[in-house]
Amino acid sequence: MNEEAGIYARESSYLDRYVQFGEAQGRVLSLSFPNAPDENAGTDHGLLDRIEEYLAGAEDDFTDVTVALTVPTDRRAVLETVREIPHGEQVSVAQLVRMTPDSDPDDEEDVRTARSALADNPAPLLIPDHRVRDGPSAAPAEVEQRLRSLEGL
Repeated sequence: MNEEAGIYARESSYLDRYVQFGEAQGRVLSLSFPNAPDENAGTDHGLLDRIEEYLAGAEDDFTDVTVALTVPTDRRAVLETVREIPHGEQVSVAQLVRMTPDSDPDDEEDVRTARSALADNPAPLLIPDHRVRDGPSAAPAEVEQRLRSLEGL
């Protein structure tokens, strides 16, 4: 990724909407799926190329992409754990909590924290919340379903 700040977007025929992300200092700040892109969005970016290839069926875990997680520490731990779920695999919220350091799936507060982290995920797809089968996703429902379908989930 380059070192400049900006917004980048490209239309995805598979998702039937745009994939848009904001970047600063080589870190993705957010990723979303708007029906129309920001009017100042650029279209030429290596990450957009990779996302396009992924949406065409190529495997990519995007773990080398730095996401700026400006969230509380407990939610950060959950989202970092989500990034470890392999392409084509899924877990339940309880399994996710069990996998997250210092979290207990029998502790209702830890489960709420995990569900909140998933719902507020700043970069769905890069942080693949669609791989948590019974959790909320920050992506629109139809996008989540298409990502799950793409990975055979």
